[in-house]
Amino acid sequence: MTKRIFKSILLAAFVVLLASAGLTLGVLYNHFGNQLEKELRTEAEYLAIAVEKEGMKAFDSLPAEAQRITYVDTDGTVLFDNAAEADQMENHKEREEIEEAMEKGRGSAVRTSDTLSRKTLYFALRLEDGTVLRVSSEQYNVPGLIGGMVQPMLLILLLMLIISGFLASRLAKHIVNPLNSLDLDHPQENQTYDEIAPLLTKISRQQNSLQREIADAKRQQEEFSIITENMEEGFLVIDSHTEVLSYNSSALRLLGAEEKQARQSVLALNRSEAFQDTVERVLSGQHVISNQEFQGISCQVAANPVFQDGKVTGAVILILDVTEKMNGEKMRREFTANVSHELKTPLTSISGFAEIISDGFVRPEDTKKFAGRIFNEAQRLITLVNDVIKISQLDEGKLPYERESVDLYETVREILKRMEESANAEGIHLYLYGPHVKADTVRTILEEVLYNLCDNGIKYNKKGGSLTVTLSMEGDCPRIMVEDTGIGISEEDQKRIFERFYRVDKSHSKAIGGTGLGLSIVKHGSMFLGGDMKVESTLGEGSRFILTLPGQA
Repeated sequence: MTKRIFKSILLAAFVVLLASAGLTLGVLYNHFGNQLEKELRTEAEYLAIAVEKEGMKAFDSLPAEAQRITYVDTDGTVLFDNAAEADQMENHKEREEIEEAMEKGRGSAVRTSDTLSRKTLYFALRLEDGTVLRVSSEQYNVPGLIGGMVQPMLLILLLMLIISGFLASRLAKHIVNPLNSLDLDHPQENQTYDEIAPLLTKISRQQNSLQREIADAKRQQEEFSIITENMEEGFLVIDSHTEVLSYNSSALRLLGAEEKQARQSVLALNRSEAFQDTVERVLSGQHVISNQEFQGISCQVAANPVFQDGKVTGAVILILDVTEKMNGEKMRREFTANVSHELKTPLTSISGFAEIISDGFVRPEDTKKFAGRIFNEAQRLITLVNDVIKISQLDEGKLPYERESVDLYETVREILKRMEESANAEGIHLYLYGPHVKADTVRTILEEVLYNLCDNGIKYNKKGGSLTVTLSMEGDCPRIMVEDTGIGISEEDQKRIFERFYRVDKSHSKAIGGTGLGLSIVKHGSMFLGGDMKVESTLGEGSRFILTLPGQA
């Protein structure tokens, strides 16, 4: 801006200087012209007096530097001329100044001289005898004046330009410095030119409006970021060139991408063929929903194109982790198949024995035996159905039980007392150690969990073995350890023992009548109570199940 103002001021000064020089030359030209005419008139009047007294002799005493003198007779004949031969000159009667002098006594004219070929000023004076005396001189002209003043004028012009440049520079800085020092963050607080006060007011209003819009945009962006960052679902926004515009950490986690990869093409986040195909299809304008797997995680990918003016300008991609859902569906399918199989076995036995009795193929003394077999299979079926109902209730969390303060020692003692008969039949010794620990829990669920643990400890124990229950505190959390000296569980089987219908020793489980749901009930019951279940076991030496309950509030 300073340069523009400097150039403008310097240009204006230069134009003014040239105009001033032109006007000055014009004034000088007029002044010199008037002065020359006055001098010619005075000289003509003095010479006229001499001619009237002395006649032609008056011309003999003319100095060499005298102006051009022409003496014309009444008929226009040139009688004398000090710059040319009189007899060779044309008749001057029709000359403008001669004609005017003969009529009015004096006359003047400006024209180019035929003799001198120069622009000349003429002044003519009529004498008493009717003759005309004319005095002439070369007139000053503008080029002539300039020619004589070139050097001083150039010096003056250069000096004026230097002075103008200096003043223009100082003036430009003086004008611009207050503008450069304006505090645009606080426009209304500036003390500067009155002329820009309306501009500063407008800037202040626009600034306030802009700040409000920025604050709103920032707030909306923060809200959007908070929402997307707290989403379990992966969220991606891309443009038509596949570049990632927005994302959340869940998207990077599910796709297996790193943070530094985010601000680039979405195709670089995951290079699976299915994901690449999804991106390609959505940017072509299609709505895409597909099930894909990223690093062992089952995901549902929903992609929707973004249209503007009928063209696809980007896409929004939502990634949902459906691993649990898929596993749940798988477990339900397996559960249904296992339940069908487990129900089929006792029902087949019951149906077979009943058919034999119905057809009369059973001797009277064997009827009681077959009826007992039917009763046992029916009991097995009832147990299985009850276990299935318990598992379903625990899955759905619909058990209508309330929490209460439970004495764990007394609860375990009652469970062991109920199992004394079956333990004595197998020669199993039962032990209970620990203080009277209390827990805020659901009594019915806890009893079911402990009963199944103790029941398995007896069923899968060795003849003459032992089952020990130890109560303790781990910080504020009650701890129950159920330890047996039975057949033990291999490391491979330990990973699956809590699965429904999974049996470590299928032949032994069949012999003792297990349903394969006991430990599954234990696992789900522990989760329902908010506890943690761990298993430690050595094959052939026994197993240890440790249940840690949450501390009292």
